[in-house]
Amino acid sequence: MPEQRTSHAVLAVSGLVTSFRIGGRWKPIVDGVSFEIGPRETVAVVGESGSGKSVTALSIMRLNTPGLSRVEGSIRLEGRELLPLSDAEMRRIRGNEIAMIFQEPMTSLNPVLSIGFQIAEALILHRGLSRAEAEAETIRLLEKVRIPAAKSRFHEYPHRFSGGMRQRVMIAMALACKPKLLIADEPTTALDVTIQAQILELIKELQKEEGMSVLFITHDMGVVAEIAERTVVMYNGKAIETGLTGDIFKNPTQPYTRSLLSAVPKLGSMKGCARPMRFPVFDRATGESDAPAEMLATVKATERAVLEVGGLTKRFEIRSGLLSSVKGWVHALENVSFNIKSGETLALVGESGCGKSTTGRTVMRLIEPSSGSVLLDGVDMLKLSHGELREQRKRMQMIFQDPFASLNPRMKIDTAIAEPLVVNGIANRSDARDRVADLLLRVGLSPDMANRFPHEFSGGQRQRICIARALALEPRLIVADEAVSALDVSVKAQVVNLMLELQARMGLSYLFISHDMAVVERVSHRVAVMYLGEIVEIGPREAIFQNPQHPYTKRLLAAVPIADPARRLQKRPVLNDEIKSPIRSADYVPPVRRYREVSPGHAVMIWENGVGKQD
Repeated sequence: MPEQRTSHAVLAVSGLVTSFRIGGRWKPIVDGVSFEIGPRETVAVVGESGSGKSVTALSIMRLNTPGLSRVEGSIRLEGRELLPLSDAEMRRIRGNEIAMIFQEPMTSLNPVLSIGFQIAEALILHRGLSRAEAEAETIRLLEKVRIPAAKSRFHEYPHRFSGGMRQRVMIAMALACKPKLLIADEPTTALDVTIQAQILELIKELQKEEGMSVLFITHDMGVVAEIAERTVVMYNGKAIETGLTGDIFKNPTQPYTRSLLSAVPKLGSMKGCARPMRFPVFDRATGESDAPAEMLATVKATERAVLEVGGLTKRFEIRSGLLSSVKGWVHALENVSFNIKSGETLALVGESGCGKSTTGRTVMRLIEPSSGSVLLDGVDMLKLSHGELREQRKRMQMIFQDPFASLNPRMKIDTAIAEPLVVNGIANRSDARDRVADLLLRVGLSPDMANRFPHEFSGGQRQRICIARALALEPRLIVADEAVSALDVSVKAQVVNLMLELQARMGLSYLFISHDMAVVERVSHRVAVMYLGEIVEIGPREAIFQNPQHPYTKRLLAAVPIADPARRLQKRPVLNDEIKSPIRSADYVPPVRRYREVSPGHAVMIWENGVGKQD
């Protein structure tokens, strides 16, 4: 959809067509996209995976694979046409005039070079600074993106930084040459909600200071409302709707835009609902949805706990050498206790590094705990031999965050799902085929998909396959570790609905590990909030969301982006500090924590001086 603009544009894209060579033929992936970005303006390009958002950004940067891609149309930077430029001319523009931040900073940073060296190298190459001048400028840039103790961290390597701090390093690198345009491709998708809020505020502040224009690519409409003056909605390679963000949110003209907006989970939408509620499912052709309904359990839940975790503690030792003594401990888990009843979902929430995933893996005994107990239907999993543990593991399964990494790329789906049945002696290869067909139907896939390989499925379909594999042994408990975090909003809704339906039908219990508070509010019966390896607040879902008590819980809820463009200019109170380190000295003795009961089943850790400080 062409866009009429009268102001002088920093970037003007007109009739952009990007085609890839597939099977000897050119297939258009981006088809006729047009938009403009004015000075100091932020434009969001929004859509689901496969809509052509990232290909549009790569086309502007001319980073698509040569020989296998073809870009047509017009891309003008301050009136200068970019498509006819030579590779050498384009290299001078990249970094100098247009900079890009990618979704995953760890794949963009060289792991064997210090972060200071990598930023300084760009300054030496593009701005001709000496090594000493480049190092001084790098420290200034690191301070500008709010990295604490920037001078001392200059020589540290990427693995020593958290995800949010690595993304700040990427922003510093992008700003090094003072570009006119910053392209941010899903820069907050993989980040925790509090870190996401920090990065969004940082980009807005730096834009004001540097006078940049920003092209922000995302599938999260809440993020769009937070950051963009104007929005381009993409679907199937086309820009189907373009306009002011406020107008699009208030009066979307396209059914697909309406479905995107309606699928955004909103905090507080579950007020008054006793049980988890499925997400509405939208028809992209009409934008209409079915009415969401509470999941009424068809399998009677019992008061007996399926899982009882008591005093779970895990500490990783730190040594300076292989034969040296212990210098310190990483206190990954400290005296964690909770239970999960039959047919119940307990959500475990918190930032990266708080101990959520360690809890899930320790419950499964993929990590051996330092102390504590894990009882599955009264059987202590930590006292079992390997043979006994294998037998009990049939009753508890795990779904991991990345379904592609969880599936063998060389193994067809029928073999992957049948493997647990064959290994545990429940069925032979022939009988397992019938079970696989039934499991695929149960998760909403067709049995004729069984002969495909993982790469032939979408992200949502691969996660369904992982759920089918987890169900193969008919477990009592499923540990879902960030199982929907990386999925688009509509695919996320489908997978969550599937998990709720299976729970209602089979009486499954879930330990649902997530940092997405809006999804947690939909799916959980109870919520436990973790910080630095400890549970700081636990209680019924409604109590945690409607009456949070601990400062950290309030901080998590306040950081959730709200899909309301009217709030864009409001500055949110965002803390820019990193989550504290769980590393302690070898002689450190953890304090005894005390809890108070706010209401039945709702307990909160008593914190120091009422300001939420913890050791």
